[in-house]
Formats: sequence, C-alpha cells, structure tokens
Amino acid sequence: MTSVPRLVIAAPSSGSGKTTVATGLMAAFAERGLAVSPHKAGPDYIDPGYHALATGRPGRNLDAFLCGPELVAPLFAHGAAGCDLAVVEGVMGLYDGAAGRGELASTAQVAKLLRAPVVLVVDASSQSRSVAALVHGFASFDPQVRLGGVILNKVGSDRHEVMLREALEEAGMPVLGVLRRAPQVATPSRHLGLVPVAERRTDAVAAVAALAEQVRQGCDLDALLSLARTAPPVPCEPWAPEQALQAHPVPSRGGGPAADPGAGPRPVVAVAGGAAFTFSYAEHAELLTAAGADVVTFDPLHDEALPDGTAGLVVGGGFPEVYAKDLGANERLRKAVAELAAASAPVAAECAGLLYLVRSLDGTPMCGVIDAEARMSERLTLGYREAVAVSDSPLAAAGTRIRGHEFHRTVVEPSAGAAPAWGFTHPERRVEGFVQQGVHASYLHTHWAAQPSVAARLTAAARVHAVAREHPAAP
Repeated sequence: MTSVPRLVIAAPSSGSGKTTVATGLMAAFAERGLAVSPHKAGPDYIDPGYHALATGRPGRNLDAFLCGPELVAPLFAHGAAGCDLAVVEGVMGLYDGAAGRGELASTAQVAKLLRAPVVLVVDASSQSRSVAALVHGFASFDPQVRLGGVILNKVGSDRHEVMLREALEEAGMPVLGVLRRAPQVATPSRHLGLVPVAERRTDAVAAVAALAEQVRQGCDLDALLSLARTAPPVPCEPWAPEQALQAHPVPSRGGGPAADPGAGPRPVVAVAGGAAFTFSYAEHAELLTAAGADVVTFDPLHDEALPDGTAGLVVGGGFPEVYAKDLGANERLRKAVAELAAASAPVAAECAGLLYLVRSLDGTPMCGVIDAEARMSERLTLGYREAVAVSDSPLAAAGTRIRGHEFHRTVVEPSAGAAPAWGFTHPERRVEGFVQQGVHASYLHTHWAAQPSVAARLTAAARVHAVAREHPAAP
C-alpha cells in the first residue's frame, strides 16, 4: 500500500509547458523542505535529469508499455518511498499513448493506475473563453480521470488572465496557477529534444531555479499540495530489485536451478556515463547491484581506462554524435573497450552505445567492436517496438520476448560476421542489432524492470569472465 500525496501534471498536447510546470513545482516544493519524488510518464530519459536536479532524487520513469500496467504502481511506490510528495510529469497529450493501443502508456492511464488527481497545463496564448470548452472536454472524456485543476501557461496580460479565469469559473474548474510568458527560462533543444542536464549543468541549475521562482510566483502551492493529499491509497507492494530477481530466476547452464545472485565474487560492471551517455533508467543499476555486481560509472569522454577489474560493460543511450570527435580522440579507452569485447566479456550497448561500438561514426573512429559504419540521418526513427531475441546473448536467451523503444536520427550500415539481436514483430517485421561473442548491441531501449533476467544474465556472464580471468585454464 502506498499513500504518498501525488499529482500528475498533464496537458492537452506536447509543447504546452508540462516540463516547465512539473520541474518548477518539484523545485519549489523541495525548497519548502519537502522530500519530493520525481517521475515521468513514458520512455523519456531527458526530463528526469531536470527532475533529479530539482529534487535531489533520481528521476524515475513510469511506462505502461515498456513495463506493463501492473508495474506502474509498484515502481512508483519504490521511487516515492519515504517522500512527502510525488510529482508525475505526463507524456504528450493527456490521452495520447501507444499508437493503436487505446489508452496504453498514456498519461491518463498512469493517473488512473496511481489514483492521482491531474493538473492540466494549458497553453492559453491564443485563446480566451474557448479555454473552458477545451478543459471541459478533457475533464469529461474519461470519468475515471480526475481533473483537479488547471495551470494556465503563456498568459499575455492581466486582462487576458481575467477572461481566462472567468471562463473557467463558469466551467467549475479551479485555476491553480497562472504563468506569464517567460522565454528567459526556456531550456535549449536540438535534434532529439531538450539538451540533457549533464551537458549544461551550470546553466541547468540556474534554469531550474528560475522555473521554481516562476512557479512559486504564479501557482498556489498550498492548493496544489492540498489536492495532492486527496489522492487515496494505492493497494500495491513497492517494487524491489531483489524480489524482482527472485521472481524471474535465470536457470543455470544445463537447465538446473538458478544460481544464487550472492554466490561467488562480485564482478565489476562498468556503466558509461558523462555528457555523451546520459540515457539510463535508475532501476538498471539497482538490478545489477541486487544481482551481485559492483556497478562503477565511468566517463568515455575523459577516462582513458575502464574501471579496475571491469568484467562487464553497459553503454546506454545518449548523444555520441554530438561528442564524436572527443570520443574518437580517446584512443586508449576505445582500445580498452575493444580488448574487453574481444575477450568475450559481456557488453550491453543500447542506441548510442551501439554507435560507440562500430568502426566509425560519420567518419570519426569509434571502438571497432562491431564491423559496421554509422552516420547521421535526416529521418527520425521513433516509437514503441515489440521484439523477440533472435540469438542467445548475455542479455537474453533466443526466443525471449521484450518491449522497447527506438529514438534516433542515425543509421548503422549492416555488416557481416554478427547475428541480429532482435527480430521486431510490431509495428513492423525486421531484424535489428548485433550479437557476437559476449556483445549485444542494438538501437532498442529496454526497461529491465520488465525483464529482470537481463541484469541477472549479464551479471552471471561478468562473474564467469572475472573468474576465468583470475584463474585461466592451464595450457
């Protein structure tokens, strides 16, 4: 059971100001001394970085497509444990979700699963009385979604505010905040959305502080906190990595009983971080640790060697295309990664990680683990995917079904010598990625909470590699 006060910050559409309001609210409440738990509906990695900066706690995702609706409340309860308030930023428009799947993965579904009141952020820059009709439609579309109030964004003047308030008073909808146009606190964007916090930390700190001030001046924080406290308890047990691993055991070789995660040495699993590799779900490191790994973060832009004792490697998503020159210049680390992969250590690479492992990215040398070339593309590849593992790997046994998400503007030209990682089954059929020796490299982003065996398999493979390295077979 979780009874943490909570709000879902939603909007009629993307671009209405959800991130501005949600991040500003998180920071403003944190400044009041509240322990605020930040969450983001959907697969987005970038917004949670700003949420973490605002609250001092890890930003966590709630994605009913990647993890299944049954895990939304447990994952929420895990992240919000011990907090005074939780704020959930929605995704796209309130009722937008996975294409062709009804409400699946929508903000509305997350709000219903959490029994949380919704605050609708409305871009009011080009409307006055019509705002009441818009809000009425969103409030009445699904009676199970409780719309608790509205925050008006991009309001132009005092007179404009009066007209908007009068219209919403007629509709019986509380106005919980009014924000004027404030371009000075806008966060910069580029080809895949906002620039991550790790790439502009000093500026990001200032931006979050400005958002907090804007929200503090324009929103009724007491009313919003009172609304959050009306959320009823949710009957669920908090997700826990140890329990998740026990519920999804990985059979030992030969089909025998699963190995004890605590048995044997704790292998070092290196996880790429820094400005070039910012995409990661907090639960991944938690699962690796629970599976028996010592997780050590390193920065491929600056560190010239892998962490001491590295026996497994995880290179997640991010923006290597932005930092290709610096990544390529770090020749010593590229060589160390190639040597680790050549020694059959488990290497898991997602999206940006895949680009880092190929021979070159737009002509700049990368690690050369995968015999392929990568280049930027004008075409954005974006969307949820359903896939099946084509080949056995340290991440998944052949035949394992998984859900994931693609989000990139690059293309990797296929090469010979590696088996595909995934066979996509929906929304289109194709094979993707590379499996060779201990390497699993793919564009597909996955959430390991839905498949804890990924962390268990990777850790087990890293342990085998560590033991073999310490006790090589006699010639």
